[in-house]
Amino acid sequence: MSNLKLHNAMWPGLVGKEPDTDHPPISLEHMLDLTTAAEVDGRKYDGVDLFIFHPHTDPDGSDDEIRKMADLIASKGLSVGSMVAPVWPGTVGGSAFGSDEDRKNFVLAVEKTCRVAGILNEHGVRKSGVIRVDTAGGTSDFAKDITGNTAKVAETLREAGKVAEQHGERIAAEGEICWGGFHSWKAAVDTLEATAMPGVVGFQADLAHTYLYLMGYNAPEAALLKEGYSDDEFWVAYKTMTDALRPWTLDFHVAQNDGSVHGTGSHDKTGRHCRADDPNGKLDIAKCSSYWLEGAAERGIKHICWDGCMFDNSVLEDASTWNAILKAMVDVDKAL
Repeated sequence: MSNLKLHNAMWPGLVGKEPDTDHPPISLEHMLDLTTAAEVDGRKYDGVDLFIFHPHTDPDGSDDEIRKMADLIASKGLSVGSMVAPVWPGTVGGSAFGSDEDRKNFVLAVEKTCRVAGILNEHGVRKSGVIRVDTAGGTSDFAKDITGNTAKVAETLREAGKVAEQHGERIAAEGEICWGGFHSWKAAVDTLEATAMPGVVGFQADLAHTYLYLMGYNAPEAALLKEGYSDDEFWVAYKTMTDALRPWTLDFHVAQNDGSVHGTGSHDKTGRHCRADDPNGKLDIAKCSSYWLEGAAERGIKHICWDGCMFDNSVLEDASTWNAILKAMVDVDKAL
């Protein structure tokens, strides 16, 4: 068993949710209560990872407002870990390979998140974690100039990395097939190598999203598996991918995927997050996690997080969902 803390993501209460629909946003306090209610063999969640945007968190909130949120989280017996910067158009940021203004806003989103992180660190509720981003730009736009856009992303991430470093923080860019520059495992390596800030700007691995790296969605030339693959072929491919990206991995999401793509809005055609116990799940969660988490302590990883993005509200409101997730995370911890 490892010393890793187990965290739950709060943004599933926001991502893909829209007011006045069947799936409205779920408040931070209710997400915290759903988290604290879960328990498996005496084990509970240790903390949460946050999205620094409305309605959970105002990225421009006053110091007192941020401390009030910290008090709320601490009152539930939870700590804070990694924090998602609002890098997307329509929040604070813009595409990391977009216009000069887009890229400036991307860095600004990281800066605002670092300020919030600093308040939470000083408060004492935040114990570990990174500032998480993605490129906030789609694959079709990226493909118009792969070389030029890779260079732009690298430059933007370097500027964001300098800001993070000044605040004592690190950045992890999410590997997800819908984001240009991280749409395949090979593209992710190329982008991180071009950024050239190891230990400061790295990779955020999610089991659901990186499974689709293997299948070559949005990047057939980088596929490591074909439909109908054998178990032996899977683990050979998985080792190839994780060996390439593990040295860059600073943040990790436990998840399940059924091999399909799903999403809404800017997160369209991305890895489908399934329930931990979904019978159609393609992944041995504990074994797959062990590939990514080898040497985790040396890379400064102190907690792991479950990501259930795009779950229907009815699923999120079901207590059995959280217990199944927590059991899967306990199994991950036991396997390390």
